[in-house]
Amino acid sequence: MSQRRETPRSSTRRLKTARGFGRHCALIALAIVMLYPLLWMLASSFRSSDDIFRLSGIWVTHFKTGNYGKGWNGLKFPFGLYLINSAIIAAGAIAGNLISCSMAAYAFARLRFRFKRTLFAIMLITIMLPMHVVIVPQYILFSRMGWLNTFLPLIVPKFLATDAFFVFLMVQFIRGIPRELDDAARLDGCGYFRTFTRVILPLMKPALATTAIFTFVWTWNDFFSQLIYLTAPNVYSVPVALRSFVDANGDTSWGPLFAMSVVALLPVFAAFLFGQRFLTRGISTTGIK
Repeated sequence: MSQRRETPRSSTRRLKTARGFGRHCALIALAIVMLYPLLWMLASSFRSSDDIFRLSGIWVTHFKTGNYGKGWNGLKFPFGLYLINSAIIAAGAIAGNLISCSMAAYAFARLRFRFKRTLFAIMLITIMLPMHVVIVPQYILFSRMGWLNTFLPLIVPKFLATDAFFVFLMVQFIRGIPRELDDAARLDGCGYFRTFTRVILPLMKPALATTAIFTFVWTWNDFFSQLIYLTAPNVYSVPVALRSFVDANGDTSWGPLFAMSVVALLPVFAAFLFGQRFLTRGISTTGIK
């Protein structure tokens, strides 16, 4: 019997298959490593306080849902109030960034005015400026204005295009829109504002969705600035409320803390789940040109 000789094409196909299999195995292993802390936190939310650090696995043999009830009602106010507070802050921040950053980006991308490049460069420099540098002056200013223990310090600055990253992102997106559309709108009698609202803004949906998703996630997870401005329990946001599960003596209610941490992650997962399509399009179409 004659043996079938292996052709170079079949050996190349086998090599590609082996490489693809190895690549998938590596990605699966990396995904498990990255997801393990989340899975462990989810499993710990169903365990007793004694078993949380005694068991390092993610398998739960006896589900105890009491941590969710204790966490929901374990603070001075129900945890639902803190979710509402964070939702109000996030909604205000999203509205502010969408309105102000889009208008500022349109001005930098389309309008001609003096010192435009200088102002744009200064704006980009602020991206590298840590927020800790300006937190003290801002605190003094907002304190004199009587805004402490309100949501205003966390919302009003967003309406002033203070997030330079989103301005830069939208500028790159608008530069990719043909200027012929602006010229056609101007021939129809549209001014700058109508051109922006009727022509440019509808085409910016991917960039606007990207801005909305990132603003929501960053605002929802923000702890430092919310801890500075929100000190009354009735205006706590979710990150500050989670910190309240650690008392002054350092004792921590780990079970309720993990349970409410799982609840706090659900809106973030939902935001990425429903906005994934727009997020991918927004990032892929706002590259540096």
